Amino acid sequence: MTCRLWWASPDDASPALLDLLDAGERERRERFRAPADRDRYLVAHALARLALAREAGCAPEQVTFTLHCRACRRRPDPRPEPHGKPRPAGPAAGLEISISHSGDRVLLALAHGTPVGADVEKVAPDRDTEGLVDYCLRPRERRDLDRVPAPQRAEGFFGYWARKEALLKATGDGISGGLATVGVSGPFDPAAVVEWDSPAAPEDVRLTDLDAGPGYRAAVAALCPGPLDTRICDTADLLGTRRTVG
Repeated sequence: MTCRLWWASPDDASPALLDLLDAGERERRERFRAPADRDRYLVAHALARLALAREAGCAPEQVTFTLHCRACRRRPDPRPEPHGKPRPAGPAAGLEISISHSGDRVLLALAHGTPVGADVEKVAPDRDTEGLVDYCLRPRERRDLDRVPAPQRAEGFFGYWARKEALLKATGDGISGGLATVGVSGPFDPAAVVEWDSPAAPEDVRLTDLDAGPGYRAAVAALCPGPLDTRICDTADLLGTRRTVG
């Protein structure tokens, strides 16, 4: 299975990209207080619509989304407002995407007919992750992390987080599905799913780390039985296409 990837930056934000967001997306963007957060959101969602439009052979304005939260379907009191994993609709129906952004990185993953999840995390060495360790890691993973040299421990932790969030985004559960329900290989070993304590765990799943550059950890997951082939695409070409539209 081929998963196409685009890397971008909040520096790619421009007023022209706002035209690509629908009313709901523009409203959600405005909820972010920090300009950098608004720029990350704008670039990620505009990039997604441009990539889907190119794949579907339609105008970006024709691409729509429905939101699906698999975790809510198992709850007695699901959230009433639409939320969850965006699923392309309209001319782009049948394509699957996943969006992530952190720091100076914006990541888009796209596949045909196969659910995918992608996550990028900025490594924060000074952040107190002790409480997050209990929330994120299984006992075996914590023991493995404790054996990592101290200067690399923060990178190892965020590597775990990126892998697990990518997996839960692929299923549509998101982190509300429980990061500690998923067990993955050691933080600096080749990425692999070791265990998954959920009756809804997928039978077929592939996971791989991505090179997001120094100071970042990233991963992509796909719900497929075969090998996962990742291909980096030209973001500048895609955003440049937008400047010729209309």
